[in-house]
Amino acid sequence: MKDNKNGFSDDDRAVSPVIGVILMVAITVILAAVIGTFVLGLGDSLNQAPQSTLSADAGNNSSVTISHDGGDGMTVSDLQINIGSTSFNFSDADGYSSSDEFTVGDSATFTDGNGLNSDTVGSNSGGEVRVRVIHGPSESVLMDKTIDVPA
Repeated sequence: MKDNKNGFSDDDRAVSPVIGVILMVAITVILAAVIGTFVLGLGDSLNQAPQSTLSADAGNNSSVTISHDGGDGMTVSDLQINIGSTSFNFSDADGYSSSDEFTVGDSATFTDGNGLNSDTVGSNSGGEVRVRVIHGPSESVLMDKTIDVPA
């Protein structure tokens, strides 16, 4: 039946149900994928960087101390330390093994005896040295700080 005013048919109801069904199917598929991801634990397997606050200070004896000031604990074997141009594992610090956790309140001091080259810090006496802590599994930089080295 034609409408006399604009020439269109009054029977245009068939379009709405088709579009409605398509939208409902799409929403159902998206919800199923999101819920399935978390129910099956795939969301937990992503390598996410820990959320922590770290600080670093240089000592008078060509040492660098890294402290955990807050946030998530971290497995020491997952951390890499770069001090100046020297790179080494966190487990090289005094008192830590690769299975230990670095948690709030902990600190680790790196000196000549545990992988830190005294030239890296000592040659910058009265200047600055860059300290970076990198979380290996997520390849995220947890701390990137330039610290003053005492003269």
